[in-house]
Amino acid sequence: MTRPNGRPAAGTAATALRAPAPGWATEADVVVVGSGVAGLTAALRCAAAGARVTVVTKARLDDGSTRWAQGGIAAALGEGDTPEQHLDDTLVAGAGLCDEQAVRALVTEGPDAVRRLIATGARFDADDATGEILLTREGGHHRRRIAHAGGDATGAEISRALVEAVRAAGIDTVENALVLDLLKDGSGRAAGVTLHVMGEGRRDGVGAVRADAVVLATGGMGQIFSATTNPAVSTGDGVALALRAGAEVSDLEFVQFHPTVLWLGPDAEGQQPLVSEAVRGEGAHLVDADGVRFMRGQHELAELAPRDIVAKGIMRRMRERGAEHMYLDARHFGAEMWERRFPTILAACRAHGIDPVTEPIPVAPAAHYASGGVRTDLRGRTTVPGLYACGEVACTGVHGANRLASNSLLEGLVFAERIAEDITARAESARAEGRERPAAAAERTEPAPGAAGDAPLLASEARYEIQHIMTHGAGVLRSAGSLARAADRLDRVHDEAAAQLRRDGKTAEPGVETWEATNLHLVARVLVAAALRREETRGCHWREDRPERDDAAWRRHLLVTLRPDGALDVRSTDSEAFPPPTTPRAETESRT
Repeated sequence: MTRPNGRPAAGTAATALRAPAPGWATEADVVVVGSGVAGLTAALRCAAAGARVTVVTKARLDDGSTRWAQGGIAAALGEGDTPEQHLDDTLVAGAGLCDEQAVRALVTEGPDAVRRLIATGARFDADDATGEILLTREGGHHRRRIAHAGGDATGAEISRALVEAVRAAGIDTVENALVLDLLKDGSGRAAGVTLHVMGEGRRDGVGAVRADAVVLATGGMGQIFSATTNPAVSTGDGVALALRAGAEVSDLEFVQFHPTVLWLGPDAEGQQPLVSEAVRGEGAHLVDADGVRFMRGQHELAELAPRDIVAKGIMRRMRERGAEHMYLDARHFGAEMWERRFPTILAACRAHGIDPVTEPIPVAPAAHYASGGVRTDLRGRTTVPGLYACGEVACTGVHGANRLASNSLLEGLVFAERIAEDITARAESARAEGRERPAAAAERTEPAPGAAGDAPLLASEARYEIQHIMTHGAGVLRSAGSLARAADRLDRVHDEAAAQLRRDGKTAEPGVETWEATNLHLVARVLVAAALRREETRGCHWREDRPERDDAAWRRHLLVTLRPDGALDVRSTDSEAFPPPTTPRAETESRT
């Protein structure tokens, strides 16, 4: 196996992170890793079916990406709208790579999933007179189908309702815990996770949650770039864990850059304030410094074109004008509408010295959402038996090459419910047949200290180097040259740490920051390898050296797995040279 740039791959085992042996353990039927809309929905549905559930989350229960979602949740709830129309808009946005069966499941089951969310306690904005849910539009949608809460605080309201429901149900939770690696039984089936609990409490340090089923709902990997809308906890931990466990990852090259993120200067890093697409849905205009609406004529929906098209339009105009940002003009809303409809965005802008009521908002694209992730079937099953994935960490086939606005919360709801149904059905089948629970029947295997052989941990400061490499080499604009340079620099980051380990027998000390940096590095390698292989521009993958979409050669998916020696296998879904996935995927084999 060779690296993307042709050099031999580093010979390093990569089966587990270096960590102390678990000092404590607990048992559950299901362990859910993550506490956003996907994780908490899966936990609630499994618990309602009688399963013992443990939720593990990296910060507090309400501290993930869901709470930052502004615009809303898309579903065919309005008069005259239909799931078929929602499907059409989703397929167009996905640029030919959506799995139509997965999208159909999303749009047909979505309306009732939203109604169940409301029954759980979520309160959406509604008409005072009729009580009907208020709906807005966002990019790529031809109808008003975005339900919102608190004006522009939809994610916060959904998170509040689900967290309250989880606490009311008495579900076991482990907060401030970074998941490390997957446990497997003697047959290779998922059997729980190792994790590190940060801080004091009933559990502290490295431990294990042993369970018959593991649900990854760890969110995104936005912190792989210098500027992102993602919170600091979004370091790709779930994707990295799945790769080390032997699971397939798909479509990781398709990272969506949100077109309208508040521009805070050329050196701004970390989480940046999002200016929701719903602002454009309510009539705001994208303009340059001269007030020209440059998206007119570029797409029939102008500012409401799919996100990849708007992001490219902004980047092109910035290059033409030699500007660092464009502007979003919504002064015509007036103070009352800003305060009622977009209070969160208004407060964020004013906190940075910008008043949208009286001046245009400076905006530029920033890393926002991973359309790819751990490959699953329609029931959320990965290629590792017993391991499930849902939400942003998963690649269900819904998003294709570019996510349609506000489909992410809906995807989390729908596929979390499907996972719970599958786990429940399997448990009921086992009971009916008198089979022993895997927890009692199978031997457990746990990563031992240093189980990753001679693979080093990266120092915490490597995080910033990785972000710089990815921003400049694999950001909005990419090319063969920029990606090859990024691959080479990522290799050097690893090689320097490996050389020190061989020379001095030392590696970075195990800890949250070094584990996160190591996870980011692995995810970055996979993204760059896939982006190099995909020699076309499609959706949010923009190759300036290959500016045209090529359906004849590239209407297919790239699957990546991690070999025990640390090398990456990158293969295609439709090449005769590569076998199909080994997990049961009878329902989704059309994704080729």
